[in-house]
Amino acid sequence: MMKQTFFSFSLLTLFVLHCTTCVAQPIPAPLPPPIPSTPTASPPAPPLPKSSPPAPPLPKGSPPASLVPAAAPGPSGPANVTKILEKAKGYSIFIRLLKSTSVGDQIEKQLNDSSNGVTIFAPTDGAFSTLSSGVLNSLNDEQKEELIQFHVISSYIPLSQFQTVSNPLRTNAGDTSKYTFPLNVTAYPNSVNISTGITNTSLSGTVYSDGQLAIYQLDKVLLPVNIFGPKPPAPAPSPTKRKKENDDSPSDDNNTVTDSSSDDGKVNASGAISLKIMTMQNMVFSGVAMVAAIVLSL
Repeated sequence: MMKQTFFSFSLLTLFVLHCTTCVAQPIPAPLPPPIPSTPTASPPAPPLPKSSPPAPPLPKGSPPASLVPAAAPGPSGPANVTKILEKAKGYSIFIRLLKSTSVGDQIEKQLNDSSNGVTIFAPTDGAFSTLSSGVLNSLNDEQKEELIQFHVISSYIPLSQFQTVSNPLRTNAGDTSKYTFPLNVTAYPNSVNISTGITNTSLSGTVYSDGQLAIYQLDKVLLPVNIFGPKPPAPAPSPTKRKKENDDSPSDDNNTVTDSSSDDGKVNASGAISLKIMTMQNMVFSGVAMVAAIVLSL
């Protein structure tokens, strides 16, 4: 009986100690309900760069790729000659003549309408200053236009092609015969000489060149023979014309009249002689007839 009581008391003691320990510990706060996570769309990955084909190898002796100039963009239209010369400076007189003679408009039209290109020999202001005083003012409008056209060629000529051009070189001034607008070009390894028969000069530089338009600097104005040179000799008259002029001259008429009078005199003299001869013959016949009549009467 005593053992059962002790065992029961022990169980009770253990129960009380367990309950005390549980009451002493703090009760944890309830956790908040979990927030459902909304999946966000991630941005698409950038496309991988396409592998470019390997660049062709540079020719032997070429500079590194970083020193090779980039290709120039394609032309947006024909070049403006006056703007190019204005930017180059020192061509104010030539620009003024291009505008006043409308040759500048002709060049622009050629660049627009033709694929042959244009070559211009542009004299500097210093070149015009070497002309005699008042020379330009003494020219009429037609001569000024011919003078400027004499500096323009209706084709693109790079420096390397002056060795192959045919002389005389035809300019926009027209005829290339001896007394009109001849222009002869002689190319040397380091220079290009130009002669007009009056002016002898060389190209002193390249102002502009793009495969369609070439502008070269001159230190002398190209003077054409047609305007500044001697005039051709007058042609000799043909023999037929000379004879006709001689026949129509007054002195020849007088001589003709005189000769005619003398011929009439000769005719009259011969007629008088013939008349005398006939008279003498008649007298002889009359005498013979009278003698015959007397003889018959006997």
